[in-house]
Order: sequence, then structure tokens, then C-alpha cells
Amino acid sequence: MTDVLVEPPQTVIDELVAALPDGVVVTDPVRMDKYRFDRAADPDAGVPAAVVRAESTEQVQIAMRWAAEHRVAVVPRGAGTGLSGGSTARSGGIVLCTERMRAISIDQLSRVAVVQPGLLNAEVKRAAAECGLWYPPDPSSYEICSIGGNIATNAGGLCCVKYGVTTDYVLALEVVLADGRALRLGGPRLKDSAGLSLTKLFVGSEGTLGVITEVTLRLMPPQHPPRTVVAAFASTEAATEAIVAITSRMRPAMLEYMDRTTVNAVEDNLRMGLDRSAAALLVAQTDTEGSTAEREVAEIVEACERCGAGEVLATDDPAEGEAFTVARRQAIPSIEKKGKLLLEDVGVAVPRLPALVAGIERVAAARDVTIALIAHAGDGNTHPLIVFDPADAAAAERAQVAFGEVMDLAIELDGTITGEHGVGRLKQPWLQAQVGEDVMEVSRRIKAALDPLGIMNPGAVL
Repeated sequence: MTDVLVEPPQTVIDELVAALPDGVVVTDPVRMDKYRFDRAADPDAGVPAAVVRAESTEQVQIAMRWAAEHRVAVVPRGAGTGLSGGSTARSGGIVLCTERMRAISIDQLSRVAVVQPGLLNAEVKRAAAECGLWYPPDPSSYEICSIGGNIATNAGGLCCVKYGVTTDYVLALEVVLADGRALRLGGPRLKDSAGLSLTKLFVGSEGTLGVITEVTLRLMPPQHPPRTVVAAFASTEAATEAIVAITSRMRPAMLEYMDRTTVNAVEDNLRMGLDRSAAALLVAQTDTEGSTAEREVAEIVEACERCGAGEVLATDDPAEGEAFTVARRQAIPSIEKKGKLLLEDVGVAVPRLPALVAGIERVAAARDVTIALIAHAGDGNTHPLIVFDPADAAAAERAQVAFGEVMDLAIELDGTITGEHGVGRLKQPWLQAQVGEDVMEVSRRIKAALDPLGIMNPGAVL
């Protein structure tokens, strides 16, 4: 692939400014600073030559044609809530932000929403609900993360154990390629086997193949009011055994895990009476109805008690259940108050979850670091949160070592280095160890076919 420019001259930047409406291109360093990082705060973030805040597919095409002509790196960006450094700015390149692309229309009869990428996940949910429908994917950051970013990383969430992840709801995409062409892939159809599955190729591609400018999402009938079970355990081993027991018998609507460090951080933040002494807390929900719901709740309670839960609460009060869901969603913001975080996203098959959790605890002890562990436990996707003081050089080094060892552990257990947050730049060094050299080579061929100049998000994923 051809090398991109390190620093385009001012005359080249002036061409971009002139080609787009006033206010679309930002070049002021102070205003550009917030576009340099995602939530991972990659220390290697560069200073872009410009930020393009596109308002339409046509403006994205103009920016991409300009970038291709001048061989300038392009880093696509949504709301900037990513956790893997996937939208880290490159010095001399441009950041192409879709935050201003916020249109939505809903077809109630077809149960689809046509959405631009800048709309937030929560806004899509609200618009669907106003039409008596439901958009299931629900990342913990659903109130602040964008649909474009969700698609770029194939985001998951709390209810995905039963309802699937983002890709399961993407029916069609409009994507602008590296040369400025706009492709329309798929359509508002539940079944479509025509040609290669190019729509799915772009879901989870993290801005390395093109820029998503429109998406057609499948919507569902509303979820039934859930019933919630909360169980406290004296050991993490008992909690993970309960997870395996529950998922071997049913697919709950939600099954979340928080360890003691997380529970205490959330309790410090929310003051809602969580059991600070518990080694782990499980929050499970069923959204079935009638006798089926009663049976599933009874089976969850029985599995938790059989595996040694010290206290089990079952409630059909929606407000009480939502309070525990909020507690789980507040885990990362609460832990962030304790220090700087290295956020991981490793996953395994559910039967191997006990081995993963035990292994993470061994890494924390061996490296003398705090690792708060939360998980979408029902599908085996864990989020180890490594907490450290950045002013302590030795602690920061131990944290980095632990970060790699946790990913090595997941790979050893035939797991993944990312279940929903993406590879980005922070996890890229471990990708080949998971997928193998042949898969990497084929992936690079696909990348070269769609982006021969190598301008799309260079340094991310591949």
C-alpha cells in the first residue's frame, strides 16, 4: 500500500476547506483536541490536520475523494466513546466525524428504522418506542454512544445474551469507500441471499474499509416487563458456577456479573444498599410471561442457591429491577473514579468462564494490580478493568503487563481478545495470536482491495 502523507501542506488543507460548506471543516487546534482520543485515551494519539464534521453522504464523499487524491489518512469517528483506541487521531491526517448526521425515519409496518450514524443508541430506542417498537442492542454506554460506532465495532450489551448483537439488526448500509464511491448494501428485507454478504463485512470493520453514512435497522415488538433476580456470592467460583448452571438450562434476557471491587465502587457512587461483603453479584432477568416467567425465575433462584448464593432476591417490580440494571451500567464510570483504567473486553465460551475469571484473579495477584471484573456473563464476555495510578511508573508498567497477560489467557482458553469493543489500536498486537497468520493475510487482501492506498484508519485492527 502507498504511504500516506505525514503532513499535508496548508494549500492542500485549504482545498478541503473550500470544497465543503462553512463550519464543516475544523482546523483550530483547541477545537480539534477533543477529536484526538476515544474513551481509551490512547497516549499515542496524534494531532490531525483537520476535522471534518460531515452532514451528509455527499460531504463524506467529497472528503474521501480529497483524501484519496492527496493520500491523506482518514480516521472515521462517531461519538468517541470507543474503548480500544479505534478512533485515535493520526498526526497529519483528518478525523472524519459523523456526529452531525442525525436523521431517522421509521416504517412501522416493515419494522425497520433508517438511521444516520450520528444518532445515539438511546435516541434510536426512544424513536422506536414512540412507534410501539424496540431496538434491542443496549451497550452500557447506550445513552452516549452512536449507532455508527455501534456498527463499526459490532457492539453488544446487557440483553444480547438473548437477543443478539448489533450485526443481528443491520439489514442495509450505505458506505462511502476510500475512493469516494458510495455503496448501498442490503435493504429493508428480513431475508436476502443475493451475492456476497458485503453488508456484514462492514459491520465490525472499525472504519478500516469505509465510512458508514446510513443504516437500516431491524426493529422488534416491545420487550415484556422483566422479572429480576439478584444473587450475592461469597466466592467468585460459586458465582461463575451459577452462571454455567443457568445458561445450560435457559437463555435469560440478561445475566450480568460484578465482582467485589466493582460492587463497592458502584455503592460508593450510588449508595443503593448493595452488599459490600459479596465476592460477586449476579443480576439476571427473564422477560417471558405468565407461568413461563415464574418457571424461569424459579430455575434461576434454584441454580444460584444450589451453587452457594448467600442471599437471593427475586422481584417483578420494574423499578426495583431497573435500579439493579442501572447499578450494572454504572460500573465503568464508578471504577473510573478510582484511577486510570486499561479496559479489556475478552470473552470465552460460557463453560470456560470460571477458568477465565480465576485466571484473571491470578494475573491481578501476580502483578500486584487491581482488576475490577464485570461481565455480560450470559454470553461469556468479560470486561476486566485494570486500575492504576499513572503517576506511579512501576504501577503503570505492571498494568500494561497484566493487560497483555489477560488477553493471552483468553486466547489460551480458545476465546477472543474482544467480544464487542473492537480491536482498535490497543489490542492489535494480539490479533494474529487469536486468528492466525492465514486469516490475517486474507484480511489484509480484503483491506487492500477496498483501500489500496491504505488511507482508511491506518494502524487500527490490521
